[in-house]
Formats: sequence, C-alpha cells, structure tokens
Amino acid sequence: MAAATATNDRLWQNIRAEAQRVCESDPVFSKSLADAVLAHDSFAAALADLIGRRLGGNAAGQARFTAFSIDAFRGAPELIEAAGRDLQAIVLRDPAVAGLLLPLLHFKGYVALQAWRVSHRLWRHDQRDAALLFQNEAANVLQVSIHPAASIGSSVYLDHATGIVIGANVLIGDDVTILQNVSIGRGSELPTRSPRIGRGVFIGAGATILGDIRIGDFARIGADTVVTSDVPGGCTAVGNPARLTNCPAPASAA
Repeated sequence: MAAATATNDRLWQNIRAEAQRVCESDPVFSKSLADAVLAHDSFAAALADLIGRRLGGNAAGQARFTAFSIDAFRGAPELIEAAGRDLQAIVLRDPAVAGLLLPLLHFKGYVALQAWRVSHRLWRHDQRDAALLFQNEAANVLQVSIHPAASIGSSVYLDHATGIVIGANVLIGDDVTILQNVSIGRGSELPTRSPRIGRGVFIGAGATILGDIRIGDFARIGADTVVTSDVPGGCTAVGNPARLTNCPAPASAA
C-alpha cells in the first residue's frame, strides 16, 4: 500500500508539473487548469472533481457526483491506484499522447472508466440507485455505457470510446484496449453468462462480443468482428462470423 501511495504521489506531482508548464506558456488556459488541477491537493480530489464536472449537468449535480466519488476513493484507495495505471496505459499505448495531462482532462473514455469504478463500488455496497445513476449519466454525456455489475481490471484504455457498451457481469482483465462502438454482453440464449476477456486483449472498433465465451490472453479482435465463440489466447479473430488467424504455433513435444 505504501509503494502504491508513493507511486500515485509521483504521478500527481508529474501532472501538476505539466499543468504549471502549460499555465506559464498559455495564459488563456491557465484559469481552467488552475481550477481542474492546481486547486487540488491530490490526484483523488482532482479526479473526483473531474467526474463531477463531466457528469453533473448543473452545480447540484456536479456536487453530488463529486461527493460520491470522493467517498468511494476514501473508502477504496485501490480505485485511485487503478486510475493511475489506466492513465499511464494511455501514454504507453497511444503514440499521439506525450504526457499525462491531456488524457486526464480531455479523454472521455478515461473519465467514463473512472466513473464506472465509482459505480462498481456503489453497486457492491448495495447503493444500486446511485450506481445506475452513474451509468446513465455516463451513457448520456460521454456515450459510454458500462454496467456497474461488470468487472474490469486496471491499465485499461478506452480509445475514442464513443458507443462502447459493456453489459452486466462481463469480466475484463488487465491491460485491455477497447476502441469505439464495441459491444460486449450476453447473447440471446437463456440462461446465459457474459463474456470473459483475458489480459492484454485488443478489441477493434465496431466489434461485438456476445455470450458465454472466453477471449484468451493477448488475443486481438478485428474491427467489426462478431464473436460468439471462444478465441484462444494469442489468436486474431476477424470477420462476421469470426474466423481465427495468426494463432500461435502449438508448442512442440518434448
């Protein structure tokens, strides 16, 4: 826990340093940056304020979403640890991003994911109405709908993010990248389970993943692919219906 706290403190100091440099070079944006970043004493406070600003339609709504977020971060510091890893994942995977400040303030997929983290904690603590309020407002304002009962790891990147829908009980591992207009959820059969997405999976724009299936670690799902059966780890799935390609060669017998 101490190591994670130190890491988040360094992350926050790096974000503040970026904001200071921008303020010095671009006075036009200095006021908004001061309010969004420099006025806060921690990453958790700045992130809670950001969620409130993005989801709340008025001052009362902003205060309500901010308060829920602050309470969640205080009660579960691991949410802030995951938020830090999500932010760093964007910088690592997106060659167009050179620093932490841009995705923090302007990438709606990032704030939608952090709002989901708050809603998931609310859901698990039987605050179901509040959890669904977060989902509804994120869907309305950010065009990202993630059910509070889903489970998502860390270092996750929702790239562009518009039109992403993730249903209840979907499981998503660490280091996953999801592009815009992706749907992940239950199939039409009843009873049913939701998809399980492994670690390091890449899901291209417009892909649909449905049903009681597993996407193995480091698999890749091509754009507009429709997946309704398992994809082994390391394979690429393309087309409608999905077909497998570029699968790792089986290990040779000893």
